[in-house]
Amino acid sequence: MHKSRKPRRARSKLSDVPQRAGVSAVTVSHALRRPEMVSPLLRERIESAIKDLTSIPNRAASILASSRSNVIGVVVSSLTNGVFADYLRVLHDMFQPAGFQVMVLNSGYSPIEEEKAIVTLLGQHPEALILTDVDQTPYARELLEHAGIPIIQTMGLTDTPIDINIGISQHDAGALATRHLIELGHRRIGILAAWFDSRTRNRVAGYVDAMKEAGLFSEALMEWSPLPSTVGQGGERLAALLERCDDLEALFCTNDDLALGVLFECARRGIDIPDALSVVGFNDLEFAASAYPALTTIAVPRREMARMSAEIVLEIIRGSGARPKTARIDLGFKLSLRDSTRSSAAEPLARKRPARSLKATH
Repeated sequence: MHKSRKPRRARSKLSDVPQRAGVSAVTVSHALRRPEMVSPLLRERIESAIKDLTSIPNRAASILASSRSNVIGVVVSSLTNGVFADYLRVLHDMFQPAGFQVMVLNSGYSPIEEEKAIVTLLGQHPEALILTDVDQTPYARELLEHAGIPIIQTMGLTDTPIDINIGISQHDAGALATRHLIELGHRRIGILAAWFDSRTRNRVAGYVDAMKEAGLFSEALMEWSPLPSTVGQGGERLAALLERCDDLEALFCTNDDLALGVLFECARRGIDIPDALSVVGFNDLEFAASAYPALTTIAVPRREMARMSAEIVLEIIRGSGARPKTARIDLGFKLSLRDSTRSSAAEPLARKRPARSLKATH
């Protein structure tokens, strides 16, 4: 570790105003040069964006001006997803004995809500902030870059970390799950996804790239929900996919909740897993090994991410002050092979079942 690297600083630019205000560059130009052409409401939004973007360093400084507390701020995407429950448990167990309180806010998978949470937490004068996403809004990023405290972005990887980034390549993990099914001999491989946050988008991109490399890609095999992932969504999305792809051979679910819903729906329909349908999940939640059949899934080192994040923060603020030698730490992932996947040639009779059997309900 070394002490020299500091969080990056970046100046706000007027070219960022359109995105911040949610208008076009032409509208901003008119508001500045010919304000009579722009409605009062839009002018107010543009003026507010300019004020925010040109005062971010001062605002960040004022938010943190008073003495800091022993608070570690954490923003998670969900308070009900088991991924984040495990993650928060480790953070609490690391920080509490060291005399810190962990303050947790929920973004609900929304970048705007995450931005609000970051502003709120900075107002509490935290010692550090830990985030479970790497895709912040421009405004949130500016605030964080000028916060002057350790900022840890986790779960995914980014080429432009604000300070320190600890995670995995969600793209490569999605590709690995898909290639596993391809290597088993499956050709009609579908994907179920829910709530397109940055992690899900990258997992889906990995699936698409792997399928295209194998010459197997078809948009008809993709099914997604705009709602947050749940077990119920897994069953509903499988039913929708089978309506148009009744020759489905295998399925990659972008998280284990969806995969568990698929297992339940297949049990209701009398679809044998893995003989008639191979299923891969993502995250390796606690129930994955106990499901029936036991779920093949991508194991993500979320506890290690939390542990390393806490160790780095404690070293910076209570230890030597040293930061990691690299701003981007890739912890990797693995495929946990269990009983929900099988070679397409493992049960020849099962593969000869009429395709419509996948749609049969009981």
